[in-house]
Amino acid sequence: MPADSPREDAAATDPRAAATDSPGEDAAATDPRAVAQAVAEAHRREWALVLAATARVAGDLDLAEECVQDAYAKALTAWAECGIPRRPAAWLTTAARNRALDVLRRDVALRKRLPLLLDELPDPVAEIPDERLRLIFTCCHPALALEAQVALTLRLLCGLTTGEVARAFLVSEATMAARITRAKKKIAAARIPYRVPDTEELPERIEAVLAVVDLVFTTGHTAPAGPELVRTDLVDRARDLARMLRVLLPGDAGVAGLLAFILLTDARRAARVDAQGRLVLLEDQDRALWDRDAIAEGRRLVREALRRRPPTRYALMAAIAAVHADAATWEATDWPEIVGLYDLLLRYRPSPVAALNRAVAIGFAEGDGYGPERGLEALDGLALEPRLAGYAYLAVARADMLRRLGRRAAARAAYEEALLFTDNDVEGDFLRSRLQKLDGNS
Repeated sequence: MPADSPREDAAATDPRAAATDSPGEDAAATDPRAVAQAVAEAHRREWALVLAATARVAGDLDLAEECVQDAYAKALTAWAECGIPRRPAAWLTTAARNRALDVLRRDVALRKRLPLLLDELPDPVAEIPDERLRLIFTCCHPALALEAQVALTLRLLCGLTTGEVARAFLVSEATMAARITRAKKKIAAARIPYRVPDTEELPERIEAVLAVVDLVFTTGHTAPAGPELVRTDLVDRARDLARMLRVLLPGDAGVAGLLAFILLTDARRAARVDAQGRLVLLEDQDRALWDRDAIAEGRRLVREALRRRPPTRYALMAAIAAVHADAATWEATDWPEIVGLYDLLLRYRPSPVAALNRAVAIGFAEGDGYGPERGLEALDGLALEPRLAGYAYLAVARADMLRRLGRRAAARAAYEEALLFTDNDVEGDFLRSRLQKLDGNS
């Protein structure tokens, strides 16, 4: 559509003219509660889609955000008056993009200095998947620090407010606002292209994207601090991002593996704490509470992800989670298989955390070369690993092995060490309960 289309001019000032299709209901007043619910659902599902399409036209992330926020605000009024459109994303995209065009027409100087601006105006719906890919790769550009990548991903792709992003990573809102602003300025100053990487760049760049989504999930799966074990908002955001990537890159084995890992791991969520909010270890969980639909989907994705050779680290992580999901009981867990999968993971993507988890698996397995003594030896071999300094789970794993070996004094020291590095209240309470049991107080 030409940039000076009368229809677009009207939409820039009247949100009702921005609808690309007829309303889903008669053009009569709609229940404000239904409208509010529809707008909230569109925010959760369509925010990234609308923002990505708008950024292509606006050429500036701040302007795009402003226009998208304006479109959502106008939807509350327009949809109440005219009915909820059948395609909310198309309505919101058109309204936001037309608002951006209106701003740009009024500021020619701004238009000239926007590094991301593209002259062509693609169809507001047809190219949306590609637009979201552009936004994802912009947020996760290697020129940005990892913390900035995560912040931008949560802010721009998930639609979290700056305050919500700040709370997710335990910093002040002012600190997070400054971090996000610096990242946006760097995108503009460095003229980071708003595009999907070329074929030869894609493997390296998608790995950065997956790492950001994995970090969001890991942070939510066991919150670093606070009264709750799980940050469900972050877990849900990570799962949504992984699903989005799955739609956009359906043939990517890393994406399939990461989504499988998230589904299989989070399937245990309902069993991880008891009715009093106390931590329940994997060995004590009620497996009837596990989400079997998520496990079934995760298994299908694992099989697909493992077809790639060599397997991605996410495929192997998902395969390990699948072994746990396949075990009807704790005793039925195939620990030697888990050790073997960690061996593969260490071969292709070595990391101290993978080595730590392998040592734990050795401690739980039975037979020659396995058992708590062998597991403890493997853990002690990681004592000088600098990246595990202050990592509570190393001390927790040692404490558990020592407890199982009957070395109570050493186990107590290890539990006390773990408490020094634990800020999550649920985990802290669990460690203190272990200490009480060692003392014979319960």
